[in-house]
Amino acid sequence: MSLRELLRGAAAELGRAGCPSPDVDAEWLLAHVLGVTRTDLHGNGSRSLSAADERRFGELVARRAQREPLAYVLGEWGFRGLTLRVDRRVLVPRPETESLVERSLELIAGVSEPRVLDIGVGSGAIALAIAHEHPGARVVATDSSLDALAVAEENRSRAGLAVDFLHGELFAGQEGPLDLVVSNPPYVAPDEIDQLEPEVAAWEPRAALVACGATEAIAEGARDRLAPGGSLVLETADGEAGDVAELLGHLGYEDVSIGQDLGGRERVVDGRTPR
Repeated sequence: MSLRELLRGAAAELGRAGCPSPDVDAEWLLAHVLGVTRTDLHGNGSRSLSAADERRFGELVARRAQREPLAYVLGEWGFRGLTLRVDRRVLVPRPETESLVERSLELIAGVSEPRVLDIGVGSGAIALAIAHEHPGARVVATDSSLDALAVAEENRSRAGLAVDFLHGELFAGQEGPLDLVVSNPPYVAPDEIDQLEPEVAAWEPRAALVACGATEAIAEGARDRLAPGGSLVLETADGEAGDVAELLGHLGYEDVSIGQDLGGRERVVDGRTPR
């Protein structure tokens, strides 16, 4: 069977399963099996696969048809120039989190060796991206999940970056003074989680998704750990940036601002401690 025929059949199967982008997903999966780019597929549509590759492709398509996130099926995902190992132990890195990193880098751009704390490291996406793009940054990241830390440690090794990981709740004993505290905390309302797409509701770790007061606890705890003029940057749920900005104002943060993600939605809130 040719690549073109395989892609057509896989896209049809994924479409029946309700996957939102079946054609693109099929291309990603076949490119992964062949070790090529999606662009390479289009110039080789009449090529045939080996029996082993065809079987492997079928297995991956079947997993995606169960609405397993594409990133988990592939086993890795791109984030700001890094390729990160991802699986069910951690959230899939998302575009809005790239905007969180972008804002964090803007706020520490003028500091040669900023002291950075990432709370809830997950795959390591935020911490590693900051360390990668600001070589002088001294980054520490925490997580309450040993499983997540294992993934983050693998990604740290793959990226060859110097980031310290700590096991523990929220600040995990870190006191500061810090130049930046950044977090993508759990913020999905408990009564909304099962209404989300299956890729999220059935596959991603609920402890990293469901709101548990972490946003408020981080905002309060960071206030006393940040150096004068230090920054707190938080990702928020769609539609809740205004509430989080108001929270920061009540806690005494100054210059509170709301930023948009790549889709134009208000998803990033930051503020600074008084100088």
